[in-house]
Amino acid sequence: MHGFTPFDMILEAYREGIFPMAESADDEGFAFYKPHMRGLIPIEKLHISHSLLKTLRHKKYTVTFNKNFEDVIVGCAVTTKKREKTWINGPIRHIFTALHGQGHAHSLEVWDEDKLAGGIYGLALGAVFCGESMFSLERDASKVALVYLCALLWKTGFTTLDTQFINPHLVQFGAYEMSQEEYEALIKIEMNKKVSITDAASLGLESILEEYLSKRKI
Repeated sequence: MHGFTPFDMILEAYREGIFPMAESADDEGFAFYKPHMRGLIPIEKLHISHSLLKTLRHKKYTVTFNKNFEDVIVGCAVTTKKREKTWINGPIRHIFTALHGQGHAHSLEVWDEDKLAGGIYGLALGAVFCGESMFSLERDASKVALVYLCALLWKTGFTTLDTQFINPHLVQFGAYEMSQEEYEALIKIEMNKKVSITDAASLGLESILEEYLSKRKI
């Protein structure tokens, strides 16, 4: 198709319910995946532990939106003792950095003074946010990023936070599964809705978080 770019192909893949992953950081390419079951996180009913709420209330960290996307995706690609293998390779970093430049991919950064302590990034399509990865260099930093993301999505009118798969770390936030068929039926509707995550971010992340926590009656 004339004018159909590789970035358009990635966006179309997400609209079809599939997503790219590399086998390792050293891979030169990637494959597309379509799991049998799909992981999601409840935006409005995110489970926040008392200890995490305490961290949020004490304002240990400063959180920003789309301030340093490239460093967030690089942080997510770094292997650690807990994460010995990563699916984020050079081509995926390049694609998502370009999609960020086009206004499709977004990040939240968590700062301890002037040091990047953690973050999260993903792709926004209509009222669906496809969460890709998050990382943490300090205690609770990625958890803080997730709460702020849910607050921002809630304020904007997003209905769906896709995590692709679920794991014990995500289950603590209330992550759940639905069949791939259900997910595909859902996104056909939700990805066609017109919402903008950047519009809400301009209102100020701290005020959005306070409203989110207040509405949840925490």
